[in-house]
Amino acid sequence: MTVNSADARELTGRPTTVAAPAGTVAGRVTDGVRGFAGIPYSAPPVGVLRWRPPAPPQRWKGTRDASRFGNDCPQQRLPRDLTPSDQPMSEDCLSLNLWAPERARRLPVMVWIHGGGFVMGSSASPVLDGAKLARRGVVLVSFNYRLGRFGFFSHPALGDGGQRSANFAFEDMIAALKWVRGNVAAFGGDPRNVTIFGESAGGAAVDFLLAAPQARGLFHKAIVQSGANREPYARLDRDRPARISADHAGAAFAASAGLSNPSAAALRALPAEAIQGKLGLLDQQPDRFTGPVIDGVTVLDDPVEQFGAGAVPRVPYLIGSNGAELSAEPFVPILLDLIKAALGPGFAALGGSYGDPPSPALIDDYYFGEAARGYARIMAGHGAPTWLYRFDHVTAAERATRQRAQHASDIAFVFGNLPPGADAQDRAVSDLLGTYWTNFARAGDPNGFGLPRWERVASGGNAALIVAAGSAATRELGNAARLDAVERAMNERRARENLQ
Repeated sequence: MTVNSADARELTGRPTTVAAPAGTVAGRVTDGVRGFAGIPYSAPPVGVLRWRPPAPPQRWKGTRDASRFGNDCPQQRLPRDLTPSDQPMSEDCLSLNLWAPERARRLPVMVWIHGGGFVMGSSASPVLDGAKLARRGVVLVSFNYRLGRFGFFSHPALGDGGQRSANFAFEDMIAALKWVRGNVAAFGGDPRNVTIFGESAGGAAVDFLLAAPQARGLFHKAIVQSGANREPYARLDRDRPARISADHAGAAFAASAGLSNPSAAALRALPAEAIQGKLGLLDQQPDRFTGPVIDGVTVLDDPVEQFGAGAVPRVPYLIGSNGAELSAEPFVPILLDLIKAALGPGFAALGGSYGDPPSPALIDDYYFGEAARGYARIMAGHGAPTWLYRFDHVTAAERATRQRAQHASDIAFVFGNLPPGADAQDRAVSDLLGTYWTNFARAGDPNGFGLPRWERVASGGNAALIVAAGSAATRELGNAARLDAVERAMNERRARENLQ
């Protein structure tokens, strides 16, 4: 499947060359920052390699042009995406991008994992250009990983009698981190000081990687932006309450594609267009697609359980959410109905905190705020240096129509790629976040000279850095009582479903 919607995005500037262990690449230098794009970190996952762990890329002879971004993975794009891309789409999409100061030497490395609900997204979006972050004294890496059914799929026919992975996207991420470990020193990065960070599904992936045995030692710090999630995940071969197993979802998809009892070869021979179909954020097909799966390979259990049991490294951990993630969106009634169905009898108990019918604020607290606080408390309780934040700054262009920060709006501030019309307040907040994030990557602590003091969160605390209206300060979360109510309801749900 290759969709040519536009020419591939290119880096600009004068040529620069790096001889890395993976091969020599030619990028571009602009304003003292070297940029490289479209470097393959895996063989194309096509043909017999579809639904297999990533294989090493074929080595190239001579110097490879690394000035053009690689293909996006197949997906259904959304017109309102805050990190848009119009790259060509293809299954051959496993490439990475890198930015580094021209004279970099043993700089901290930051590896970005894009969001998109595990069904869409791209590392090639101009909003994710890493030059401004790199200019703060880090090496910035981003990459694409398999999405939708290309990245998460299970069917008994794909097994060989042993363990079966269903999380090819997470295996892609691990392969990209291994590429970083083996090659980033050639670009001036320190492979012993790697921070992974991501937003939404990319933030959730950070937590999955913290709990993945295969990722141990590949990174040393972690940042989760609007990605904490306490929803139960699918299992490989048995259904659970309100959640179909990956095998059953895979069989249902195969049947919908006309394959009632397929072989592995028949599944891998399906056209990419049939595998992608209309799967996307607005059509998640829960009867035929599960997303991340507890497969016993890369995902051993629900991340909540693994974090709670201490089965994750005690790395410095920074996590947070935005003020109005999804509560001002047109699909609020649908999300409230989903929460009601998920919580069952526990939903009524939230009336005292959110009203009846409940305020849309429940959506932000349930899907993002409570989970972020919960993960922060768990990590702090295990002794990991942990910081919690709430981002609620709105750009100048939107202040007349929006009061609080929506989902994904923090990304432009972290990367320093602000939208048109940004004012001095916006630029100050961007500088603040960029400095906090790179300080954290450098030393495992976001604090530094001239910055508002960001206090660590305690195991049962509510202290968070609140970023709003151009300023930042550590304060107690104003919605802590509501978060407590959501936490109780979620714990009761997990107990009913025998998930605790």
